[in-house]
Amino acid sequence: MGLTMKSGLRICRVLALAATGIAFLASGVGAQGSKTAAVEKAEKSTRPKLVVLLVVDQMRGDYVDKFRGKWSGGLKRLLTEGAWFRAAAFPYAATETCPGHSTISTGSFPASHGMVANAWWDREQQKMVTCTSDPNAKNMAYAGGSTKGGDSAWRMQVPAYAEELKFQTGGASRVVTFSMKARSAITMAGHKGDAVAWFDTSGALVTSSVFGSMPFVEEFAKKNPVAQDFGKTWSPALPKTAYLYDETATGAATIDGWTTTFPHALRGKEGSTEPDAAFYEQWTASPFADTYLTKLVEAAVDSLGLGKNSATDFLGVSYSSVDYVGHTFGPRSWEIQDILVRLDKDLGELLAFLDKRVGAGNYVVALSADHGVAPIPVDMQKTGVDAGVLSLPELQARIEKALEPLNYAKPVVARMAGNEVYFSEGVYGRLKADPVAMKAVLDAISTMPGVAAVYRAEELGNGTTPIAQTRKAAVLSYFAGRSGDLYVSQKPYWLLDSLPEGSKRVTGTSHGTPYNYDQHVPVFFMGFGIQPGEYIEPVTPADIAPTLATLTGVTLATRDGRVLAEALRKPAKKDSTLRH
Repeated sequence: MGLTMKSGLRICRVLALAATGIAFLASGVGAQGSKTAAVEKAEKSTRPKLVVLLVVDQMRGDYVDKFRGKWSGGLKRLLTEGAWFRAAAFPYAATETCPGHSTISTGSFPASHGMVANAWWDREQQKMVTCTSDPNAKNMAYAGGSTKGGDSAWRMQVPAYAEELKFQTGGASRVVTFSMKARSAITMAGHKGDAVAWFDTSGALVTSSVFGSMPFVEEFAKKNPVAQDFGKTWSPALPKTAYLYDETATGAATIDGWTTTFPHALRGKEGSTEPDAAFYEQWTASPFADTYLTKLVEAAVDSLGLGKNSATDFLGVSYSSVDYVGHTFGPRSWEIQDILVRLDKDLGELLAFLDKRVGAGNYVVALSADHGVAPIPVDMQKTGVDAGVLSLPELQARIEKALEPLNYAKPVVARMAGNEVYFSEGVYGRLKADPVAMKAVLDAISTMPGVAAVYRAEELGNGTTPIAQTRKAAVLSYFAGRSGDLYVSQKPYWLLDSLPEGSKRVTGTSHGTPYNYDQHVPVFFMGFGIQPGEYIEPVTPADIAPTLATLTGVTLATRDGRVLAEALRKPAKKDSTLRH
């Protein structure tokens, strides 16, 4: 019971009273009951019935301060009832969806879990592979939909918290995850899960042979086809005066069938009379997709009885629409502010639903984001700051040209994948033994406008603690065999662009850098075992899994994060003496 006795007399008193007073000690009231029943009840109350992990794709940390005044639902509830870590940030450079979700779910960084990007160059296969593509898996569509390929978490080198929870409860815990994206739903669940589903680009709800299908998802998909949202219009939810930025965001891109300003109709290409590819693109970038996902989650809770199990269940939901909106309209847009207002409403509904089904205080919620986003370069240029777009095809051409007089056969570069340079087979080994050629390559890269630094693989993989923060971020993103031979870091407010030379992008924005606008994200906890408040200690999203593991008695195999003990309720102090 954790009592500290100061004398043999007190020990005797406790032993004498233990058989009849255990219920009193466990509950703090004088209710009577058998020792076994009281102990079982106390043990059950030491664990949450349900763990809920919410990830909002591309939600910058500063969105909370900027937009919170218009929130009245779930996001506001997390602010007022939860623990808010203001200084949360990813410490690595690979600020993308797959690395971010993998970090949140495993409690480790890309250098440990191996999910270094959404996709990377596979040297053996000589082609790009996505982080979840699995040649031994087969995707399956619900409700008669069509899909292709196969996805799983087989490339993830570290177990997710959810799969450890299930394993360590002897399979009693259920693991359920949903998202618009395969790389989000799968990495939250890990290598196994009971219900894992995402959406195909055709609008079909999909799972894979690794996870198997669930009858309730089939039923939901049949009763609620995405096509039912065809013809709806996304209009501003707030008065015009409530929006912080210009009605038309500077440098905003467009989605097929939409303009750069509200309203945005979900009617596909101009002249379409039924759902087409453009409609499904519009739908994923609208608040209607978030609402659909919320309804699917509620169906899962009811159908599986989540939170009513003998063991703690796990529910993971990643809302992707904020990411699609952010890429298109940027972080200084009516659209990004509006979709968060609507997500706040959806989350409010979801939390109220969980209060009724599971019981307020019986579940714990963690919310974060997988990455942030950069300002649109042309918008940033208005402030006088150096901002722009770095062309990867132009960078590749520079490297090829630098080695032309040194008798290197073309192509010397096999692939430019984001910040990573992958040389053709045998080339990098030769460069390492040829200082003149290596210098020519590094000079060609470092003198290109927009480049801040270039690091060699051996500089990132040797375990040396670097001085420069950007280099440290690259180290934490490096995984031998998957990462490139060179890592090119762009300057702040510069984007990478893979479009052919002469067609450089000038609209929209992206992420994937070691800068704070991409690294800083919200981290919230609320519910069972959580001490509400604002916390300013520097933390990372890798701290989420270890904290949830502590609340549920789970041991993680490895972790780069820490337990956020400052936000956990301390056990009530009990008197060390018993009085008659």
